[in-house]
Amino acid sequence: MNDPTTGAQVRRSSVPPLIVTQDNAFWFEGVRQGKLLIQRCGDCGALRQPPGPVCPDCRSFHWDTIESSRRGTLHSYTVVHRPQDSAFTYPLAVGLLDLDEGTRIVADIGGTDPAELTIGMAMEVVFTEHAHGEVLPRLRPVSPTFQEGRTP
Repeated sequence: MNDPTTGAQVRRSSVPPLIVTQDNAFWFEGVRQGKLLIQRCGDCGALRQPPGPVCPDCRSFHWDTIESSRRGTLHSYTVVHRPQDSAFTYPLAVGLLDLDEGTRIVADIGGTDPAELTIGMAMEVVFTEHAHGEVLPRLRPVSPTFQEGRTP
């Protein structure tokens, strides 16, 4: 496809745009601000990720959020080779991170060779621009400054 204003060739991504709803809008806004927010039930205090309208534990509709430390351990991962999309660099590692707060998050992994990944390794959540210009979480091995309590 060609850009109509410049005529330059534009690579299209098959990655669909994000779907932001009233239930998850706070999460995406937090990410744009560099914060990883976790939804917390206003009645029983249960944490939930991904966000939802109702607490799965007590069925309450009341909730607030806490800000994650963005630290955790790698619970599982996979390395994707095919099919390839122009929005990503391959091989693409995707991980399931056990956050220190007790919930999990799925995100792609950067900053390391996929062959270096090990279950249980310390990871941190950072934010990067993805397809369609959206900012999303990305996992990476913990940096020495992050281990000392300072964020990059």
